[in-house]
Amino acid sequence: MAVLTRPNTAGRTGRPAVSPARSPLNHAEYLALRRFPALDGLRAIAALMVVFSHNNGPDWLQGWIGVQIFFVISGYLITSLMLREEDRAGRISFRNFYLRRVFRILPVYFVVLLATLIGQLAVGTLTSSAPGSELPLYLFFLTEFGNGGLYGQAWSLGIEQKFYLLWPLLAFATIVAQRRARSGLRIGLTLALMTLSLIAVPISMGGNPQGWPAHYFGILIGCLVGILLHHPKGFALLRPLTRPWVAAVAAGAFLIAHLFVLPATKLIDRHDLVGDIPGFVAITPPYVVLVAFLLLPALIANALPQRLLSLKPMVWLGERSYSIYLVQNLAHELGDWLCGLAGLELSRSPLMFLVAGGLSIGIAHFTYRWVELPMIGAGRRLISR
Repeated sequence: MAVLTRPNTAGRTGRPAVSPARSPLNHAEYLALRRFPALDGLRAIAALMVVFSHNNGPDWLQGWIGVQIFFVISGYLITSLMLREEDRAGRISFRNFYLRRVFRILPVYFVVLLATLIGQLAVGTLTSSAPGSELPLYLFFLTEFGNGGLYGQAWSLGIEQKFYLLWPLLAFATIVAQRRARSGLRIGLTLALMTLSLIAVPISMGGNPQGWPAHYFGILIGCLVGILLHHPKGFALLRPLTRPWVAAVAAGAFLIAHLFVLPATKLIDRHDLVGDIPGFVAITPPYVVLVAFLLLPALIANALPQRLLSLKPMVWLGERSYSIYLVQNLAHELGDWLCGLAGLELSRSPLMFLVAGGLSIGIAHFTYRWVELPMIGAGRRLISR
């Protein structure tokens, strides 16, 4: 992964039009960026938040908001890449888009699912608990409507797969207006879908899971930031946040706000402030707004937060974050078994999050090297032909 740089862009005079180190990023520099290594670092943190939270880690981590960070990043990156492809080629290759998603997401997903099913078969729970008892949901990415189990974390893949399927068609296939009008139409579409997702939350409260439409709000707000930053006028609105000192302050403010998430959810639940809607669902929209409008610009700017999350260990973990997220339950079961062999009882110990986290990273490294990278390469070769 290349280090995020601020490339030289020639102005009308022919001289490099590079902003001074302490000035905000300009639009040409932003469009010239080809790598966002800090977002890999953020993905690493999000994945480990989920793993630690599911394995007796500190309760202030709140793993569910790690998933929301994933959603915002996904919406932002997918939309930004498609907008740049549209500018470069004049249109979007939907065939290539879907091929990239298939080869990126499906292979390791099904490998880990198969390993989980084999584990269930070995202990005799294949037909009595998920995922074995709800296999059709896991095969067709309807996992958010299942009952959890050893592969319960795959619910977020159900949310994202539907987004990957529909968003390109809605935002790029149906909008064929002249270039000047496209951004406005896409912003309007995104805001309408965000509103619809919030309206649908109360309707979903009787189902499983409760409040699932709120997750699309997080993805869509990432899409909105991608659209705004791609357009010169939208970029001008967010450009002050890319000034290095502002980016550092914004990242610090986000971290402080994060510490109030758990008390806020408890307060909402204790006093039923939003009726039947759980606190974690109610807090999702304002939290992802902070991720999108404070954290994303701070990690694009050439500032301290971006440099910290672009360090090689963070990028290394971020590249394996998808596998880390998928293998976490297998890592937990393996850690529990190994500790049992050693005569240790760690399943309820606070130390379990370190054991499960370390095993998740170790297993994820091999799935990344042996499954993800080869299949991504196969997809690229297919597309190149």
